Amino acid sequence: MTDGNLTHDGAVRDGAVRDGAVPDGVPDDVPDDLPLDLAHHTGFLLRRAQQAHLVAWAQQVGARLTNVQFGVLNVLHRLGEASQRELCDALDLDRSTVAGLVGRLEARGLVARARADADRRRNVVRLTRAGREVLRDVAPSASRVDAVLTSALTREERDVLQRLLTTVLRGVHGADGAAPADGDPAPLT
Repeated sequence: MTDGNLTHDGAVRDGAVRDGAVPDGVPDDVPDDLPLDLAHHTGFLLRRAQQAHLVAWAQQVGARLTNVQFGVLNVLHRLGEASQRELCDALDLDRSTVAGLVGRLEARGLVARARADADRRRNVVRLTRAGREVLRDVAPSASRVDAVLTSALTREERDVLQRLLTTVLRGVHGADGAAPADGDPAPLT
């Protein structure tokens, strides 16, 4: 189970899939007709779609930022500042991943860690001027990635795809869909 399935106190989110457990309504029988037809296997198709996303990202954005680094900058732009825990929730990432991302972005001068103005005991991450400039420069390319990935779909089909993927994520992560960053659909990087 990933950190995204846990609440802040370590409890399992309501409706989250527990390790080895089969969610309600899902048949627990394994088909006898192996091998599986991977062209109709959702997990395999999602993996291939992720590969296509990484290729499109490399072609459109290049090495300026990874898609997850872009996600961090985008969330910080929206929120103004965030704790690393809030970044974990918004991006559905574990703490060690976010700590590494923030460290690398801070080393590049794109984010800065500071004490929160409202509560000096709380540490937050903020975009720097350089981070805002990079985000502004990369955003059109990042938008093209989505256009490339969904170029074979109509607008309506793209909307349906995003709703279905959000439903899948809610089914895996629980009723709250692992804290969507901007409402629906679920957090995207």
